[in-house]
Amino acid sequence: MDIEQYRNYCLSKLGTSEDLPFGPDTLVMKVGGKLFALSSIDHFESINLKCDPERAVLLREEYVQIKPGYHMNKKHWNTVTLDGLKESFLKELIDHSYELVRDSLPRKLRESLE
Repeated sequence: MDIEQYRNYCLSKLGTSEDLPFGPDTLVMKVGGKLFALSSIDHFESINLKCDPERAVLLREEYVQIKPGYHMNKKHWNTVTLDGLKESFLKELIDHSYELVRDSLPRKLRESLE
């Protein structure tokens, strides 16, 4: 997966927007104004994704490419290094992050995305 495939996949999800609030190199994906994924634009080697805390621990134990979120709440975020992971698995992790954040939105906003 390259940066454009990643960007297009994220933007295909309902209510997703992109932003550069941390500077011109950090692409942030949001749903309903809340962050669900971020990555470097110039050095697209990893993605920070939200994750259920119990699942996060299991993923970190199973995959060397998945570590506690860099500069993020380590309980709820993983940094996923792209090298060696299948695109379908990366999409599953992106979906999980998106769904966690979407499901945490206020009911009215969440319903407007359905």
